Amino acid sequence: MKLAITGKGGTGKTTVAGILAHYYKNDGYKVLAVDADLDSNLASAIGIPAEKASSIIPISEQRKLIKERTGANPGQFGQLFKMNPAVHDIPDEFCIDYQGIKLLVLGGVRKGGSGCACPENVLLRSLLSEIILNRDEVVIVDMEAGIEHLGRATARSIDKMIIIVEPGSRSISTAKTIMRMAKEIAIQSFGIIGNKIQDEQKKDWISKQFSQDQILGMISYHEIIRDADLFEQPLIELLDKKLKADFDKIYQAMSLDL
Repeated sequence: MKLAITGKGGTGKTTVAGILAHYYKNDGYKVLAVDADLDSNLASAIGIPAEKASSIIPISEQRKLIKERTGANPGQFGQLFKMNPAVHDIPDEFCIDYQGIKLLVLGGVRKGGSGCACPENVLLRSLLSEIILNRDEVVIVDMEAGIEHLGRATARSIDKMIIIVEPGSRSISTAKTIMRMAKEIAIQSFGIIGNKIQDEQKKDWISKQFSQDQILGMISYHEIIRDADLFEQPLIELLDKKLKADFDKIYQAMSLDL
């Protein structure tokens, strides 16, 4: 199972990615969680202690590795470099294992004129393709609110793109834009998870914005989620009965759908 999780910034996609990693692990699956967001926070959402998480160097910042695999120095223009670098060994060599969940932090290419045709981006795209096409784990990719890392062949192998939305027109608009862009590169299966739901009215409003077969479930607004982030505690260990029921329902819907 290969899952890409995205949504407007601040909707809670990283929190959901971390929770799902634990759900699949607890269900007996091998899990590879991939942090492909420039603002890398998946380690804390999984529950990796801060001192261990701080030692992680994203792949996009590993200059020696980039030069070794692409033949070009990152951050320099006008170079020739390999468009299909060898990456098959990177996930196992550079991931960290925490309570049975493997985490690989890709990082991202900071814009600021760097462009897309650069060694860093070529390595990241090749690596993500390798992970989605050839790995046998459940792969959960925490992405930015876009599809920059995804090529067409990679996209066709994604089982489902899960978009996290919150009550608000900007979040809904971002979700629909992501779906339109993703369809252009052959992603056809989408799941919508509503987050920060405070009442039935907001739940109904989100449900009306999408096809009913796309709705995987809703997550109630709860201070536990905010506190887990604030105090850098794994949410999976703090779930109360209500939140656990919300996530159980989502996981069951995903399992039936896939």
